[in-house]
Amino acid sequence: MSPRRFKLRVVIPVLNEGAALTERLKALQGLRKQGVELVLVDGGSQDESWVRAQPWVDRLLCTPSGRARQMNAGAVDTAQSQADALLFLHADTVLPGDALSAISQALQDRPWGRFDVQLDSPEPPFRMIETMMNLRSRLTGIATGDQAMFARTDAFRAAGGFPEQPLMEDVELSKSLLKQSRPACLRQRVRTSARKWEKGGVWRTVFLMWRLRWAYFFGASPAELALAYGYRASPHAAPAAIAILAKAPVPGMAKTRLIPALGAWAAARAQRQFIAQTLCTAQQANLSDITLWCAPNAQHRYFRALQMHQGIACLNQPDGDLGERMQRCAEHHFARRSGIPLLIIGTDCPVLSPGHLQEAARGLLQHDACLIPAEDGGYVLLGLRKMIPEVFSDIAWSTDSVLRQTQERLTQVGASVALLPMLWDIDEPADWQRWQTMRSNA
Repeated sequence: MSPRRFKLRVVIPVLNEGAALTERLKALQGLRKQGVELVLVDGGSQDESWVRAQPWVDRLLCTPSGRARQMNAGAVDTAQSQADALLFLHADTVLPGDALSAISQALQDRPWGRFDVQLDSPEPPFRMIETMMNLRSRLTGIATGDQAMFARTDAFRAAGGFPEQPLMEDVELSKSLLKQSRPACLRQRVRTSARKWEKGGVWRTVFLMWRLRWAYFFGASPAELALAYGYRASPHAAPAAIAILAKAPVPGMAKTRLIPALGAWAAARAQRQFIAQTLCTAQQANLSDITLWCAPNAQHRYFRALQMHQGIACLNQPDGDLGERMQRCAEHHFARRSGIPLLIIGTDCPVLSPGHLQEAARGLLQHDACLIPAEDGGYVLLGLRKMIPEVFSDIAWSTDSVLRQTQERLTQVGASVALLPMLWDIDEPADWQRWQTMRSNA
């Protein structure tokens, strides 16, 4: 029997990395071809980070923001994946070409390690900064997240993982790992962004970081230091049930406006993909119950499979226009769980992320309703803290006045509204092409 291949998992914590994330993840695809697992853990991004990451990683998770919490979540094994070692990689850090072999070889002698770092600015002061970072780490045995820390999985678990604190979590993990061994300090360099120095001023940032380290050494609270460094606390979580209106992926009936460009069968496959993606997004938001309202009914084999294998509650969509169907869904929810807000979404907005759903739920802590506008004049999400039947009637559905009319109804009944940033649906062939371009970054 041949020996099992060394299995490395790369854990990448992100928050609102935007369009640049695609290129950074594409640069890691060579590692995936060598059997490395890429796990991206989103901290509730409200930009395109969530959707941009999907084609380029093996697992995509969402947790409350905080690098320590995110990296600990990504380090957890699953029934399908057990890792021998873990590499914690910031989204703005680029690995050397021989990273896998270097890590594998280093971990034969030491249980953990890190790379030397190179900052991506050509300015002379950054050469001194990176030299001092690498020298300090080599002398003290303390590594930082910028240096792409790695460890055998058993060593990471024995150290207790990252402490869930807002700053200096890498320092604390280093201290715990030092009880097992000094780190393997690799001479190969990871290239990381100099943006935090450039944004705050080079020497001002250097002095701030040294001041924070000394303050931490003498017992200052990580939370207080995080505020001085510019981190803001993770927003409080808020519960909300989610109702998803979905049409069965039947050729000729699903995504009919895409049929001229894709054909009936491909349009149906696209609808199946959108349902699965929307469900994943709702599950990763981790808010409360999820109900899939199925059209024409819940008996389609795809919906039955979701019920059987994933435990998704599937109900028949009521008859009537869109407003009547949404109203019945809302009435069904508030009759059973009047104390829990409700988010109503469709499956046509694949750029909707768990972070958007979480922000909508938080919006309902202080407002009666929440809306995420769509570029076509409608909305991709309606959130309600209580039943407001007026938002479902006398609306010109499927027109560019839906959002405006809904806001007018809310104003007429004196309801307060949280209006979140605009997103876009996939209805027409041009929308489909926009979606494909975003995912491929062609």
